[in-house]
Amino acid sequence: MTYTPKSELDARTQRIQTLLAQSDLDGALIVQNADLFYLAGTTQQSHLYIPREGMPLLMTRKSFPRARVESALERVVSLASLRDLPRLLQEHGYALPKRLGLELDVLPANSYFGYRNLFRDTELLDASPLIRRVRAVKSSYELAAMRRAARIGEKTVRAMRGFLHAGTTEIELAGRLEAVARAAGHQGAVKYRLWNNDLFYGHLLAGKSAAQPSYLSSPTGGRGMSPAFAQGSSRHKIRRGEPILFDYVFVCNGYIVDQTRIFAIDELPARLFRAHDAMLEIQDAVARAAKPGITGGEIYQLALELARQRGYESNFGGLGSDRVSFVGHGVGLELDECPFLAKGQTMPLEAGMVIAVEPKVTFAKVGTVGIENTFVVTARGGKRITRGSDQIGIVKAK
Repeated sequence: MTYTPKSELDARTQRIQTLLAQSDLDGALIVQNADLFYLAGTTQQSHLYIPREGMPLLMTRKSFPRARVESALERVVSLASLRDLPRLLQEHGYALPKRLGLELDVLPANSYFGYRNLFRDTELLDASPLIRRVRAVKSSYELAAMRRAARIGEKTVRAMRGFLHAGTTEIELAGRLEAVARAAGHQGAVKYRLWNNDLFYGHLLAGKSAAQPSYLSSPTGGRGMSPAFAQGSSRHKIRRGEPILFDYVFVCNGYIVDQTRIFAIDELPARLFRAHDAMLEIQDAVARAAKPGITGGEIYQLALELARQRGYESNFGGLGSDRVSFVGHGVGLELDECPFLAKGQTMPLEAGMVIAVEPKVTFAKVGTVGIENTFVVTARGGKRITRGSDQIGIVKAK
């Protein structure tokens, strides 16, 4: 089992504290699992208090013994009741904050009202932008975890050729590939921050299924198994000559890489090969441009202009009103981290940010072709983390 080193947690805490001071916040109270893991190294049911100055305090309800083992923080104490939060802070030498940061982008309203009752003389403010800003830049420790996730992805993609045959359903094929990923170390769960967005491994969609839009903030949707989870693989039977989109998220020790590959049985129409080549060209242009200083909005406009020049503007990122206005997004402990390579985004890229670049083009009643790879931003442009060939994989019929 891998535990986050204390030196890593200390460095993250210091970056948060710098931003707390700049925002004139006395401290932040962290409760969301992805943020807890990032700052405390555990996802046990806890409240993490980070003061503007001094050591953080992890207060755990369940399971306290596990939290003590999993977290390298020096101060880990038991929390019997939420009512004890102010008392525990004071007992450990912290003045009750006058301005307290909370993760208001994800915190349930009932929880907010509860904290307001507990800290009656405290102004509660949103700390989520500064937390997400710190998390956007990855350390060498985090990048190493992502490279391990990329190796799981490479192994799973290679397994496609052994499983793919005409007549199998999307969901059957997805299950076989997911078993390979799980055996290779995939943790299973994929974390999303965006409200009401969720994902199970990813999308394996064949032919017209990949042209089926859904509620998900994604270029592709899929029919899914029922309206209860109206996205992803279905019982559609895979046929010769249709594009098969394999867009999966691979996770190791919490850290995500996102990648897409296209397959087909025996053949594909030439126009789909041409469209795929255009998406590879856009990916390469985005990767070259992904240097510190450029904004996510500028990168999206670059990609959109190239799609327009190649004649794919109306199919880029989906169809009609269901098209998405992005060509990529940050990844880390969650699938939707900063920065966003999207229309109007003004956040400049920084060295160490990690982005999934996903130019895709969809044709009604035909399907989707395109690519996705995960890159780390460097002074020379995006350096690729995900592995394997970007070309369409043609598998001979069995």
